[in-house]
Amino acid sequence: MSRTLYLECYSGISGDMTVAALLDLGADECVLERTLKSLPVKGYDTRISRVVKSGLDACDFAVNLDKEHENQDHNMEYLHGHDSHGHKIQTHHHEHRGLPEILEIIHACDMTDRAKGTASRIFEILAKAEAEAHGVPVEEVHFHEVGAVDSIVDILSVAVCLDNLDITEVIVPVLYEGRGTVRCQHGILPIPVPAVANIVAAHRLPIKITGIEGELITPTGAAIVAAIRTSDRLPDRFMIERTGLGAGKRQYEGPGLLRGILLGEDLPEKESEEKDVICKLECNIDDCSGEALGLTMDYLFEAGARDVHYTPVYMKKNRPAYQLNVICSVTDTQKMEQIIFANTTTIGIRRVEMQRSVLKRELKTLETSFGKLRYKICRAGEQSKVYPEYESIACLSRQYKISYTEAYQLALTCYKKETEL
Repeated sequence: MSRTLYLECYSGISGDMTVAALLDLGADECVLERTLKSLPVKGYDTRISRVVKSGLDACDFAVNLDKEHENQDHNMEYLHGHDSHGHKIQTHHHEHRGLPEILEIIHACDMTDRAKGTASRIFEILAKAEAEAHGVPVEEVHFHEVGAVDSIVDILSVAVCLDNLDITEVIVPVLYEGRGTVRCQHGILPIPVPAVANIVAAHRLPIKITGIEGELITPTGAAIVAAIRTSDRLPDRFMIERTGLGAGKRQYEGPGLLRGILLGEDLPEKESEEKDVICKLECNIDDCSGEALGLTMDYLFEAGARDVHYTPVYMKKNRPAYQLNVICSVTDTQKMEQIIFANTTTIGIRRVEMQRSVLKRELKTLETSFGKLRYKICRAGEQSKVYPEYESIACLSRQYKISYTEAYQLALTCYKKETEL
């Protein structure tokens, strides 16, 4: 069963804040510890603790570096360029790792394939953004932001915790960022820093600049959102299964908290019967091949579309075309639109949310003298309608060399016989 995570980024987002929020949501610390023990990287240890931020109890995930690997990411005086006496703060030279080395490290860790895939996507997004910022190919990116030990630990930990919680959908409506400048490994830079700006632009992440002086979105935080976000919209109504608070390290005017919310299974059954909301997407396409349209339909169904169909239409100047219609859940809207834009020539999609009335339904598999047959059973009050599933009918038809209609009637007969016993 899929689980949906909603991230509130009013105080921005960073790697350690995300790990802490996921741990507070119930991610297994022992699973995370096992993965980190298998990490072929030295010079650090981790600490999970409880802290109070703005009067609220929150989880804190800290990566403690030894002197050789320490950085100034959480040193507020360094971030502004000088200490309290006006003296410049000295920094250490760090071991720099490129993307190929990072991917090798991920592959060597004790974690699931899904977690490895998530961690790899995050690093690939981060490396591409940094490569664009510095004007070099991705393969040549070797610098602190990608290779630092704390970045590696944070990103792997996020991937492991998401996998452990079985998160399949992530909703992030908007990212909140501060303003001004911040001191980085490459000098004093404007906020948002180039890597964050590149990620936000490339992945179309909504961003809102606040009045807070300081960097709220780190490159790692932006890359995490870009890699895992599946929607920017909350459903109209939902149940809250659990909340988690992740604490940030930097001291700014805001609370420095990232809240994660696990959304429950929608509404109680009675209310769900009264209101079922879906989204309808449609667009007109007059310059796309039939093969491309067919493949687009396959992709949409694979991504979870409820229904997809094309209707022949005539557009302006009597041009023959097709109207694409997609029915999907509201939370899948953005994913469906991305598939349509990527695989067709359309430049605009119409979208409308609709209420519908649906019968209760269930899928049932019966063991019959002809093998296992699957049925869809729809109920309306005391009445029920039984529909043999297509794949079962097609299998019967091929196996016994009979027509589809004959196989359909045979399946219905089997159902009545088995349920009357």
